Amino acid sequence: MILRGILEQARGNNGAYRRRGHKERCASYCDTRDRDRDRVVHGRSRGPEGPRFCKIGVFTRRHQPQDVVFWAMDEDYPRTLLELERRFCTEEACVEYLAALRWPGGWACPRCAGADARSIRRTRWLCGHCRYEMSVTAGTIFQDSHVPLTIWFRAMWQITSQKNGMSALGLQRVLGLGSYKTAWAMLHKLRRAMVRPGRDRLDGVVEVDEAYWSGEETGAIGRGAEEKALIIVAEEEGGKGIGRIRLRSMPDASSVSKHGFIQEAIAPGSTVRTDGWKHDLGLQGYVHDRQVQSHQEAGEHLLPRVLGVIALLKRWLQGTHQRAIGQQHLDTYLDEFAFRFNRRRSKSRGKLFYRLAQQAVQVGRVPFATLVKPQPVVSGGVK
Repeated sequence: MILRGILEQARGNNGAYRRRGHKERCASYCDTRDRDRDRVVHGRSRGPEGPRFCKIGVFTRRHQPQDVVFWAMDEDYPRTLLELERRFCTEEACVEYLAALRWPGGWACPRCAGADARSIRRTRWLCGHCRYEMSVTAGTIFQDSHVPLTIWFRAMWQITSQKNGMSALGLQRVLGLGSYKTAWAMLHKLRRAMVRPGRDRLDGVVEVDEAYWSGEETGAIGRGAEEKALIIVAEEEGGKGIGRIRLRSMPDASSVSKHGFIQEAIAPGSTVRTDGWKHDLGLQGYVHDRQVQSHQEAGEHLLPRVLGVIALLKRWLQGTHQRAIGQQHLDTYLDEFAFRFNRRRSKSRGKLFYRLAQQAVQVGRVPFATLVKPQPVVSGGVK
């Protein structure tokens, strides 16, 4: 039975509750439910972090249809591992958190855009208008996964809270997963979510340079290497320090490949600073600042910031992943490095967890078959 003043029932022909405006739905914060989940009791959140979100909905007895819970959510995330364990100890808590991230303005049917819905299972909702049934994890990296969301949340915390990330073997040991394959697949799916759709391009003064990654190649020097993986790195100057970065592997060292990366990663009109390589010539739409090492004073080096990023990248690949990187998956490792590097100044590791969870429900599904295609192996095996 619903307490008077909490929720106004507005039933349509289909018997579903119609969503109301946020201010009209809830005049105070909700955080207390009675034990039998028959009603919602309003009250202001008294947690250590203060009020986090508003929630309104109808909770009925088990095995009966439930009305959808709509959330209005700000940047709400756990600050510590202990808080994560307390908040996301059940599948229901994880589902509600993902729903708030996926539909911050309230649920909307992907077919008819209707706002009437009811919960018919733990993670599935039924549209009251067109009867379309949908899961909160459908169309995300969590789709078709047999791993509980509670384990996914802990994996996201482990990969974002550690300064150097985590290997698949390390994740398997920490979470007690049954197989290395499961941990490997989870990490690669999470890496796909580390690229925010529609992210801003670099601007201002941007240093661009290339690097090679692989084992030793006999008789190959610098850009003459053929079997090594070629990585291009762009770094946005941020005052005296290093700003945002973008990384990607390239199929070859041609000007077409390099100019294509620059157009994709750097905003037009920016100043692009490169070395004196001849393939950098002909760059259109940018101010090209071409530097030649032989023209520098003694002790000075070209592109110091981007070279520092390359050094950190190679140290990370060698240390955390023991040089065991398949070339087919190299871009996903580069995305992980950029995701963590660009957020290195965040005051709370929980903010990285929040961003990863937010992007995990925005990118499409990642079938396992797309992760295990035959691939060339460089120095150490596939990982």
